Amino acid sequence: MTASLEALRDELRQLGRVVVAFSGGTDSALLAKVAQDTLGRPQVLCATAISPSLAAEEADDCRALAHEWDLRWVGVPTDEMDDPTYVANGADRCARCKTALMSALGPLALAESAHVVLGVNVSDLGDHRPGQAAAAAAGATFPLVVAGFTKDDIRHWSRELGLRTWDKPAAACLASRLPYGTPVTLGRLQAVDAAESALRMLGFSQLRVRHHGVAARLEVPSDAFTTVLARRAEVVTAVRSAGFRFVALDLEGFRSGSMNRMLDGPVDQPLRGGTEETT
Repeated sequence: MTASLEALRDELRQLGRVVVAFSGGTDSALLAKVAQDTLGRPQVLCATAISPSLAAEEADDCRALAHEWDLRWVGVPTDEMDDPTYVANGADRCARCKTALMSALGPLALAESAHVVLGVNVSDLGDHRPGQAAAAAAGATFPLVVAGFTKDDIRHWSRELGLRTWDKPAAACLASRLPYGTPVTLGRLQAVDAAESALRMLGFSQLRVRHHGVAARLEVPSDAFTTVLARRAEVVTAVRSAGFRFVALDLEGFRSGSMNRMLDGPVDQPLRGGTEETT
């Protein structure tokens, strides 16, 4: 059974006025649209964190969605790159990012007399998720969790409501493509963004380009392996145009949060999968 859309609306009505952390992904898009339809445009402000870790195409799509849906929208610069702990890219990087996000959204919420809401859902509650805890500690609420929405529920209701974001591939910040301990720099983020953009131009919609210095590790769904190999020259050219010297195809295929395996200790210990924090 799918979660009830009315349950989500009831939770939003209880909040009254909201500032939606709007990344343009499937989760935050549904939350923003349902919030506006339920509470009315004056009661909902959608804010997108603008930083080097946001892919340029994602920022553009946020603006496009805001125009299409007539959202009250604002882009808000965040300063996580000024935080040495974030730049160091330890296991708590997502917490530092969410702290920066809440620092930027807090004044907006205060001015709006509103609650900050994030697109976290029930499917996000496992694994290594320091960003969720940091956001909650700073006062954010998660209406989709309260209403019992899983990722499948979000896609189901997005499709029912005719939202073009219903099948949008999950996206995480560009910093998630860097191994823990590799400092987050503007150059590395730009290289990942350029490589992924070039691959999307070739028709690969679900992918990750993991940054390993001079080498790029490509994650695509296993059923796309044949296409990657058939178009090997184009793929290599696309990735190398972003500055990488070597291009590797990950035989395990696409999976969110593969970098979290680094948190499991030495390579001779069993590995587990992971998930990236997305909204």
